[in-house]
Amino acid sequence: MIWDQLTSEELASCDRHTPVLLLTAATEQHGSHLPLATDRLIGEHFLNVLEQRISQDVLILPSVAVGCSDHHLSFPGSLSLSHRAFMNQVCDIIKQVFHHGFHKVVIFNSHGGNQAANQVIVEDVGYNYPDKQIVTTSWWRIAGDSLKNITTTGPGGVGHAGEFETSVMMYIDPDLVRGDKVVPGSNQSTFSWAEADLLRSSGASYYRTMREMTPNGVYGDPTQATVNKGEQITEAVVHALTKLIQELKTDQ
Repeated sequence: MIWDQLTSEELASCDRHTPVLLLTAATEQHGSHLPLATDRLIGEHFLNVLEQRISQDVLILPSVAVGCSDHHLSFPGSLSLSHRAFMNQVCDIIKQVFHHGFHKVVIFNSHGGNQAANQVIVEDVGYNYPDKQIVTTSWWRIAGDSLKNITTTGPGGVGHAGEFETSVMMYIDPDLVRGDKVVPGSNQSTFSWAEADLLRSSGASYYRTMREMTPNGVYGDPTQATVNKGEQITEAVVHALTKLIQELKTDQ
């Protein structure tokens, strides 16, 4: 069920044990070949497929389309909220969901820069609302084990506007992918303990702006993206998210 496509009366009749999903995304550069809305479009795609499959078991809120993207601001078009403004917005939405009687919330994230803020939100809300259930995950984390079987680019290939994001965009809306501008990322290495991508965590968190990480705005290798990979990624993410939702709903 889609929260804002229901009438007030219809929403009032929903089972209060239904998990409520909130997408946190971003509006930021994704190289020369993908649109600024990439993170939102990918996250909403996964949730739309999920809703089609288990409509009565889930409620999907309107997306938070601008996230924590200060590290992208040197690229034209990127928008960002401060961490505090972002957390205030997400927390206020969650509190309103609780106000309407629901008590299971999943923050589903599709932008790397939101992860730390989302974790703080979960810890803060969880402490202050001990009778509620709140979860956060990112699409590449919840399906990480399956996604490792899909990638073919090796370390550093699955990053920003790289193999995976480009594959999903090719699958959901190929007209938005500027195929003639797909080029590998210009990944800039630093310390061995700081090297990471969406599937491979680093030994420590080391701050760099995106332009410092990759001057062309692409971290990874989108030249290896395919429609088939986009479909496989979708199936892996939706399968893992379905399991999370169904287990959460049946936990009374």
